[in-house]
Amino acid sequence: MSALRHAGVVLTALLLSICVVHANSLDSLETFLKSTKSGRADFTQVVTPPAKAGQTSARIKTSTGQFSFMRPTRFRFDYLKPFPQVIVADGQTLWLYDADLEQVTARKQAQALGSSPAALVATAADVSALQKEFNLEAQADADGLQWVQATPKNRDSTIQSVRMGLHTDGAQVSLAKLEIFDAMGQRSVLSFERFDVNPTNLGAAQFNFVPPKGVSVIRP
Repeated sequence: MSALRHAGVVLTALLLSICVVHANSLDSLETFLKSTKSGRADFTQVVTPPAKAGQTSARIKTSTGQFSFMRPTRFRFDYLKPFPQVIVADGQTLWLYDADLEQVTARKQAQALGSSPAALVATAADVSALQKEFNLEAQADADGLQWVQATPKNRDSTIQSVRMGLHTDGAQVSLAKLEIFDAMGQRSVLSFERFDVNPTNLGAAQFNFVPPKGVSVIRP
């Protein structure tokens, strides 16, 4: 009987600890969204496509650059290696500039973002705003981070799910990782370093984009 009682106590403690972990990860996400009005970080992106028939391993692609954002409508990815590329949301238009192709693609930002990973990080004001587009699930801590999984409510989304890894340092929460799984089976992992929360030298002008002279501009 004592063994059964002990097992029950252990199980209860385990369930309580799981509930605490889940509450903390969603609370940390809420803190990040509400307190981080802007940010800047270096990033490394590792993209792993699904293995093709006959392949023992997929070809991994790695790129590096800098990411910055200002809530609620501006963000910027500056890819530096291996090829220069810029993605900018200026509040009205989402710009994609491929320097090698000498081509700029411009889309209306409101239509392009919706249930995209950028909405998770840079545009949502709080958890309730995210829950309009995503089902959020708190997950157990791992690798020293708190994790939340977001699944788009739109079944036609090109994104299958996104996992956000949050780093907590006292009352401050920063984004450490994004794991993105798309509908084609591709996995992209963005790791953020030197995350600068609410930098004073980051302004709206840094999210302006003017297509370079001589490049073609496509507006789908």
